[in-house]
This record gives sequence, structure tokens and C-alpha cells, in this order.
Amino acid sequence: MGRLQVIDSGAGFVIPEAGTEDVFIRARDLGTAVHGDRVSVRVERRTRRGPRGRVVEVLQRARSSVVGVFRRSRGHGWLDVTEPRLALRVFIPERDRGDAAEGDLALAEVTDWGDEGTGPAGRVERVLGRPGEPGVEVLAIQVAHGLADAFPADVARAAGSLRARGLEPRDLEGREDCRDMRTFTIDPVDARDHDDALSFERLRGGRVRVGVHIADVSHYVREGDVIDAEAWERGTSVYLVDRVLPMLPHALSNDLCSLVPGKDRLTLTAFLELDAGGALTGTRFGKTAIRSAHRLSYEEAQAILDGRETGPGRTDPGLRRDLQGLLRVARRFRERRRARGSLEFDLPEAYIQLDEDGVPVHVRRRERLASHRLVEDLMIAANEAVARWAIEEGVPVLYRIHEEPDGERIEPLQLLAAEFGFSFPSRNPRPRDFQRLLDAVKGRVEEPVVSVQVLKSLARARYAASNEGHFGLASPAYLHFTSPIRRYPDLVVHRQLARWFADPASARAVAREWLEETARHASVREEIATRAERDSVDLKKVEFMEGRLGDQFAGTISGVARFGLFVRLEAYDIEGVVHVSALGGDYFVPDATRRTLKGRRTRKAYRLGDAVEVRVVRVDREGRRIDFDLV
Repeated sequence: MGRLQVIDSGAGFVIPEAGTEDVFIRARDLGTAVHGDRVSVRVERRTRRGPRGRVVEVLQRARSSVVGVFRRSRGHGWLDVTEPRLALRVFIPERDRGDAAEGDLALAEVTDWGDEGTGPAGRVERVLGRPGEPGVEVLAIQVAHGLADAFPADVARAAGSLRARGLEPRDLEGREDCRDMRTFTIDPVDARDHDDALSFERLRGGRVRVGVHIADVSHYVREGDVIDAEAWERGTSVYLVDRVLPMLPHALSNDLCSLVPGKDRLTLTAFLELDAGGALTGTRFGKTAIRSAHRLSYEEAQAILDGRETGPGRTDPGLRRDLQGLLRVARRFRERRRARGSLEFDLPEAYIQLDEDGVPVHVRRRERLASHRLVEDLMIAANEAVARWAIEEGVPVLYRIHEEPDGERIEPLQLLAAEFGFSFPSRNPRPRDFQRLLDAVKGRVEEPVVSVQVLKSLARARYAASNEGHFGLASPAYLHFTSPIRRYPDLVVHRQLARWFADPASARAVAREWLEETARHASVREEIATRAERDSVDLKKVEFMEGRLGDQFAGTISGVARFGLFVRLEAYDIEGVVHVSALGGDYFVPDATRRTLKGRRTRKAYRLGDAVEVRVVRVDREGRRIDFDLV
């Protein structure tokens, strides 16, 4: 038994629940199973590359509804499902099409999955709109992943009541008053949910104290209330390319809990004290109240660090000194992480610029600034500090764990490294082995290809009720504490810290079974959010390239498959396919060991990492696919 993962060719792999080898399933042997289904599989033969089998039964469907384009011809209706990995056509009887018209994007409930001969049937539940209308296709992605937008009425009312009540004097009782301290947030320019603020104090003897102040959501969202129940179900905020689906209602996420400037806000704070040499000498936690002085974007913070004139920097000269002090501390934290083997990726991240109708007008690589690293390093330090506290005090929490990679994942990376002339251990690699490889390819043409393969070789980080360390950070214990507005596990950690302040015994008595269930649920919700966010970005990349048909670009071969080459463009973080039929009059054979596609007659070889010139020849928005020809 296991979960089915379908690949681009239409075939799939069943990932066994028992942790044994993945089983390859040909497309014709999937039966009615689709991507994500829990299935029973029969292994029919074993090959050098692993077991092959056939799906014998679908035990649990991954979805009950699908999104697609409604089609109608000669009195028959059907839904062409837009999720590429499903490759489904769902029959819609005339009585069940509702208000759907030819070409509409619609949500349909699958009422009968049928068999291999007949295929699935369903009924239209909701018409989403017409493809190309503003926001409709992103809405289709949202609905397809089962992501809610509007909050239930009772949840919205409860949040509204909290906002209307506001902050009262009694809320400040028992809290450390940090409102006269210079605190400030650093976030993306369009952020509204400000979870974290920073402060910097100079002490005697060259010592310094860093304050990492986190919104105290647990003061307002009480365990078991209607807001908490909805937050648990959502698990995380979701940041689609043109909208945010918050975990908490806007009355809390953008207002009462958000650390906006000039407003008194309740926080939980990690105070990190360092000596003159930058070594961490003490950690203290407290229930606090702050009044943020500034809301900085990453770009504004960087401008102040660089000595350029900005509004906050002009009106508050001490702000630059604090930022410079925080940057020095952050760099010391980073140096110590690197020394123990922590991984540092510098993969490009795409930023999609949309116009007011949601049309992509530009795709650019998001620049990674020193201000980004400053915030990242201090958040990691605070998260590690809270994890140490939980272990030392014996307080059950949700940990963020990252397990060691298994051998099957390592082999492709080892072969790729060898192909580029680098060594990599074949057994039990440590984090510093990965970092040495990343350092070796830094600035070279193969850097993006190797970096992506390193990511593929690593396990997926997840939440757990027991500490198993974090491989990627080379950390003995790690958790998420710094974003309770947008991540439910952080809220769990906050509640445990607040309980410990009041009564350590009650914090230690929290049921482990509930933590384990919450860890599993939060991990699943995070994975769904990640897929939806990626799908929405990919959609806009494809839409952007529709206006560039016929244009030529420089790129790098980022993948090799039996059906062709994947090419990533240098100008944009956009990937497309050169089909094998476009490579000329030869029969090309993939060489998995050398990561090449080689012609049998001409011996012409295309290798992972090779620089190429391509022309955009086809864009398929529904399939979210871009086709190139080599120039």
C-alpha cells in the first residue's frame, strides 16, 4: 500500500507506506488510480532499476472534486481536468451540468470513478468563470487544491469582536513593557501580516542583546475556540501569485495581531545576549508588549544599511546603528552555522509582476539582499533557542525536523557531481559534504543544475512531536516559533511557552497524541500550500511566455528525459521542454548515468548543464507547458 505519484510521462511511482522501495507503474497499469490516491499494488517483476507493478485497488481517493474546462458536443458534456498530472476527462450528464457553458472553468464532483473502459463521471458544483478573465485561473488552482477563501460567519464574527475590543489595560498586566524600545519590522514591501519585530541593545563590556519579538497570537486565539478550530484546519496561510489566503481572519492577521508601527501590540520575545566576540552567552524568554517604530521593506532596510537616504533613516538616525549591529550579530550566527555544516542555497526565486488585471508584465529574479539574510539568521537563532528551551525543560512541542537523505536519493547526485568533475561520498554524506559541493559550483554554469539536484536528494522537512534534528541546518534541535500569524505549529509552540510561564507542570502535561496528529496535519497542509503556490506561479510564467512566441533566449539544459530536454532560461526563472522530435533526424537515447541524450547515428550529445539557444514555439496554458526548439 502507498501513495501514487504520477510523473510527466503519465506513468507513476507508488511510495510504500512501509518505507520499502518505490514501485514503478506504467500508465496503462494505473487502472482508475490518479495522482495522490492511496492504492494497493502488486509487484510483477524486479529490474535493475527497481520493482515494477500494477495497481490492483484504489483504497482512498485523494480528491472527490476536480477543476477543468467544460466541453460540450452533440449533446454530450465533459470536463477536461486542468491539473496536468491527472490527465482526466470527466463525463458530465446533461442533467448535471448546471449553469456550465462551453469553455467555462468549473468545479465538478466525481460521482463515479468508473473503470478503465468508461472513465469517471461527475456533476458540476460551481462555475468559476471564463479562462482569461482576471483572477479566474488562479481561483481554479485555489479551488482544485481545496483551499478555502472566505471564513465561516462565526469565525469572522469572533475575530471582529476581538478587534472591536482591542487592547485593554488588563492585557498588559504581567508583561515586560518594551514599548519605549526601538523595535521595527522588516518584511516584503506588500506584506500586511507582520509576525516579527527586532530590537538591538548595547550593554556594558561590548555585550549586546538582540530582541526577537513575535506577535502573541495565543493571547487572542484560545485553544478550542472557533477561530482556533478553523486555523487548525487551514494549518498555514497560502501565498498565491495574486492573493493571500490567510490562516487567521484579516481582523487578526492584518490588524490586531500584526506588529504595525505606532500601535501597542502583545508579543512573546526571545532575548539573545552575546559577548563582544559575538558568542551567544544567554537566552531569556518573556511575555512582552511593544510599539513598533518602523515598518521597513527589505529594500528600505538595505538602503539604510548602505548609507542611502530614506525616510526612516533620516528621521531616526539610531535606526542605522541598530541595523548595523543586528547585521553583525546575524553574520556571526551564520558563520557558526556554516562551521557546523549548515547548508546555504542561493537558488533563484522568480518574482511575477502583475498589472491591475492580474496579467503578468514581467518575470524577474528576486534579488537576495543582506537584509534578507539578517532576518533569516535571527529567526533561525530564535527558533533554535526555543527548541533548546523545550528540550531542557521537558516541554512537549512541535519540532521542525529534517531527516538524513536515503541512499537512493544520493546516487543521482553523486553521478552528476562526478560528471562535472567533483567528488561526493556515496554513503552517509553529512551536511558539510553537500555544502562543499555547493561551494565548488558557486558561480559556474552548472551551479543551478547541481543546486536543484542537491535539493532533490534531500528529504522533505516536516513537523513532528519528537525531536529528530534538522539535517539541512546541521542543528540538533529546531522548531518554528517566529510566524504564529501564518503557521499553526508556531501557535502551538507559543501556547506551550505561555503555559510554562504560568505553570510549568501544565505545559509538560499536553497530550502527545494530539501533538502527533497536529504534526501530521500541519505537514500535509504545508505540502498542499506549497503545490498551490507553485502552480499559481507556473501559470503566470506560462501566461507571460504567450507574448513571446518566436523569441529567442539563452538557456541551460536543466533536465534530460526520454522525451526530450528541459531548458531553463537565463533571462527568467522559466523552464520549458525541447521535444526529442525537434532535435533532428536521429534517434536519441537517454543515458541516466551521464545525464545525457545522445544520438545513435550522429553521436551528438546533449548534457545536463550545457548552454543552449532556444526559440519559443508553443505555449499551452491549460497544460502549463512551454515548448522550445533549439536554435
